[in-house]
Amino acid sequence: MATVLERNGSYRIKVSCGYDIHGKQVTQYKTWRPPENMTERQIKKELERQCVLFEEECKKGQITSAIKFEALAEEWFENYAKLNLKKSSYTMQRTMTTRVYPAIGHLKLDKITSRDIQKFINDLAVNGRNLQNGKPISRKTVVHHLSFISSVFNYAKKMDMIKDNPCSRVTIPKGKKKEKAIYTIEEIQHLFELLETAPLVYRTFITLAVYSGFRRGEMCGLEWSDIDWEHNVISIHRTANYSKLYGNYTDTTKTKRSERSSKLSPVVMNMLKQLKSEQEYNKEMCGDKWHETNRVFVHDDGSPVHINRPYRWLQDFCKKNNIRFCDIHSLRHINNMKTSLLIIRLKSHISPHIQHDVFGNIVLFHYLHTKSDFYKEL
Repeated sequence: MATVLERNGSYRIKVSCGYDIHGKQVTQYKTWRPPENMTERQIKKELERQCVLFEEECKKGQITSAIKFEALAEEWFENYAKLNLKKSSYTMQRTMTTRVYPAIGHLKLDKITSRDIQKFINDLAVNGRNLQNGKPISRKTVVHHLSFISSVFNYAKKMDMIKDNPCSRVTIPKGKKKEKAIYTIEEIQHLFELLETAPLVYRTFITLAVYSGFRRGEMCGLEWSDIDWEHNVISIHRTANYSKLYGNYTDTTKTKRSERSSKLSPVVMNMLKQLKSEQEYNKEMCGDKWHETNRVFVHDDGSPVHINRPYRWLQDFCKKNNIRFCDIHSLRHINNMKTSLLIIRLKSHISPHIQHDVFGNIVLFHYLHTKSDFYKEL
């Protein structure tokens, strides 16, 4: 039953909504001020109507003045995100709270407007800095923050707590598009030449990345059982991942379509055979100290290569050899480029020793369009 308190020409409506888990009574309030032209009889009748409407909204859970954004977000993490999101997505959403909670976490849900969220997003786009290196954050990171806030409001909407998601009217500021750093064909050719002296495990990793277009986590998650030696086919079934929240863990592929099989060049398959032979030798040398994981890319003791290790190794390798560094992910673009590709063999000036080595059979991609057209396509 609603109770009404009149003060200074307005009416404060109070409705009891039961008790919380700590036994504390939960109450909701609404202030209604009648228009100036209303008669006393009209005010009484309209006030009764407002009380009934307010009680109905409270029963449906659509009045949320007592719930703060942070509390609801934590409920969303517990009741939805933890049960439905992949570990990588859950971890990323958790990182969003570092900036979101200080900005709007203390505000009551029904008091947060599109204007409040727009102000936060604009400030993030202009003044946002990476918490580790202090560099400006990307527009994509800003989008992730808005997506997190919107997910919480959508949850509240599904739970009949609110009728509208204020994020639907928020605009992401246009940011300066960062051009992807991608190796040229000449750079890839030179990189392959330098890789001749590199450890076999990383030489194979880089070559497989260029030939297959597999993601870093997909390659780190590869197992020997995923390789069909007879037909030169490699299948992707899982990914290796790491986060501060979960540590090292294995997960499903990024999307259902990412679970796929690819036919690879005999060049790559020969390198994988060499790698397998090297592993078998290391296993024999390590004895009971060997870590049996069945993973393709492992250290000398059989323990899986950390997902960030190939990135750091290539970074150090490029620095040591004084060549431009583009991250591991950029190697996928060599395989997935949208322009026409022509496969050519290493040029004749490569030494005979290299030609007779496994790298002598490496094929490189040569695009038929100009470099500017190539980057436009990407």
